[in-house]
Amino acid sequence: MPGSLPAQIRALILDMDGVLWRADTPIGDLPAIFSRIHQLGLKVVLATNNSTRSVEQYVERLHGFGVEVEAWQIVTSSQAAAYLMRKHLPDCKQVYVIGENGLKQALLEGGFEPVFDSEPASRLCAVVAGMDRQISYAKLQRATLLIRAGLPFYATNPDRTFPTPAGLVPGTGAILAAISAATDLEPIVAGKPQPAMLELAIEKLGLDKNQVLMVGDRLETDIAGGQAAGCPSAVVLSGVSTREQVEAWRPQVEIVSQNLSALIGYP
Repeated sequence: MPGSLPAQIRALILDMDGVLWRADTPIGDLPAIFSRIHQLGLKVVLATNNSTRSVEQYVERLHGFGVEVEAWQIVTSSQAAAYLMRKHLPDCKQVYVIGENGLKQALLEGGFEPVFDSEPASRLCAVVAGMDRQISYAKLQRATLLIRAGLPFYATNPDRTFPTPAGLVPGTGAILAAISAATDLEPIVAGKPQPAMLELAIEKLGLDKNQVLMVGDRLETDIAGGQAAGCPSAVVLSGVSTREQVEAWRPQVEIVSQNLSALIGYP
């Protein structure tokens, strides 16, 4: 197979931020890249730790970049959080949420009643936090009091930063750090590096984990998640992690590539 891909690979799980784009800037010719992936006969699932957008918004975003995907091909950390919470808390309904529309939609689709800010609630049974660009002290205070009162604490993802054209900016992990500092409790994380989201993606692909290559730009989430799920992994240097960091990472990453185009052998 052309490019850097092992012969047994039949599908790719692609991270998005740092692999396909930075903020609103595509990394390479995305329509040509996806056409190349199709020519290679590879299935694709897009798995992102970004919890702010819904599946529909990601489908529309990719369409805006000239790439057509179906809803089943999108897996978000918000979906993974709803999946884990439903599994762990089958009778839970009302959950206090720090997050944006993507998390709200995933929770609603998972059968939960998301509660935000100062909205009244009498049956809260969990706290879940994701990226929230309108984070406030009041939100952190309510989450802290609820967790200290005994509610379980879930999180979409632990990414401390995410890449933009201007540089790295605070991510969900920065919010989680504040809550953890105030509660002395670490959250149950649904997204990468935990394997739940990638296991869901592999299930959608209908393949053995050894046939699926996890492609990401961040060692501590994308690559650690792929390794936790038992997938071969490839790191691209178009996002967060540097070549020096990759060389020092253990277990070693199977493939290192400058970007997704180089990985799939697109000229």
